[in-house]
Amino acid sequence: MKFFSIFTLVVLQAFTYGFARFLIWLFAVHSPKKRKAVYAATFLFGNGLMIAALMFRIHLMFRLSAAWMVLLLFALFTSLIVLFLEHVCRLIFKQPEKRERALRLLAPVILCGFFALAVYNAYTPIVRHAEITIDKPMAKPVRIGMAADTHLGVLVGARQLDKLADIMQQEKVDVILLPGDIMDDDTVAYLAENMQPHLQKLRAPLGVYATLGNHDYRETNSITQAIQVAGITVLDDEAVWVDDNFWVVGRPDNLEHNRLKTRDLLQKVNTQQPVFLLDHRPDEVTEHSELPIDVQVSGHVHNGQVFPANFIVRYLNRIAYGYGKINQTHFFVTSGFGFWGVPFRLGSQSEVWVIDVKGRE
Repeated sequence: MKFFSIFTLVVLQAFTYGFARFLIWLFAVHSPKKRKAVYAATFLFGNGLMIAALMFRIHLMFRLSAAWMVLLLFALFTSLIVLFLEHVCRLIFKQPEKRERALRLLAPVILCGFFALAVYNAYTPIVRHAEITIDKPMAKPVRIGMAADTHLGVLVGARQLDKLADIMQQEKVDVILLPGDIMDDDTVAYLAENMQPHLQKLRAPLGVYATLGNHDYRETNSITQAIQVAGITVLDDEAVWVDDNFWVVGRPDNLEHNRLKTRDLLQKVNTQQPVFLLDHRPDEVTEHSELPIDVQVSGHVHNGQVFPANFIVRYLNRIAYGYGKINQTHFFVTSGFGFWGVPFRLGSQSEVWVIDVKGRE
C-alpha cells in the first residue's frame, strides 16, 4: 500500500509537470521568468488541491481533485494527438509558424472534445443484452433488468432516474436488481431535490431488489429507509423466493464486517432451485463459482470509469467488467449507471443490463 501511494504521488507530479509544459507550449510562453511562474502555479495549485482533499475530506474537495486529475490525463492525451498531428501538418504547412499556429488552435478543441465525450458517456446510458441458460430447471424464463452504482446525489438525480425507469419499462423487464451504491454517500441531495417520486418509478412485475454498496455505508439507516420508502426491497443478508420460480439473494457490502459468508447465507434457500445473487463487489467470483449460485450481478469497479484505469481494475479482478462464466455460475459486472466523483467516463459508459434467463430443459 505504501509503495502504491508513493508511486501514485510520483505519477501525479510527472503529469503535473507535463501539464505545465503543455500550457507553456499552448500559450507560447518564451520568457524564462514566466515559464517558472507557470511551473510554480501549476504545482502549487495541483498539490494544494490534493492536500486540501486529504485534510478536509469533504465532497467538494474530492471532486475538484478528481477533476484536476482528469484534466491532467486529458491534457496528456491531447499532447499525444498534437504530436501525431504535427507530422500531418508538416505536409500541409511548410512554414513552421503556420504549423504551430494551427496546432495551438487545434489543441483546445481536442481537449474540449475529450471532456465533451466523457460527459456524454457519463450521462447517456446504453442497454446491453445477454441471454443465458442456467443448469437448473425454471418454471418459466425471466428477464432481469440490472443497474448498479446509480450514485444518487448532486450530479445524478431525477432526470437520470427517469431515464432508468423508462429503459426498464421499454425493455419490459420482469424483475429489477440494483447491486449497490444506490446513493452517493448520503441522502442530502436525494431529499433536497425530492428524488423519491422518481425512484418510485422503478417498477417491475416481480419487484425491485437492492443491496447496499460501499457508498451507502456512511448513513446506512437513512439510505436504507429512503430506498425502502420508494418501494424497493433492500436485502441485507436475506433471500426472497420470487414468483415460485427463483431466489433473489442479497449481500451487504464487505464494509459490513458482520455479514454472513455466502455459503452460510445460502443455507436460507433451496439451492436446487435457481439462485440469483446481488453482491456489490465482484471480488469473490472464484469462491462463488464453487457454490450453487446460478447468476451473480455486481458493480463497484465502474470498468475503471476513465481510461486507462480499465486495465488496473482488470488486473485486480478476475471479472472486472461484462459477462463471464466460471463453472456453472454466470457473472455480470456492470460499469454502472452513474459515476463516482466527477461526471466523466472515457473507455466506459453508463449502462443498464437486460439479462434473459431460462432454465435447462
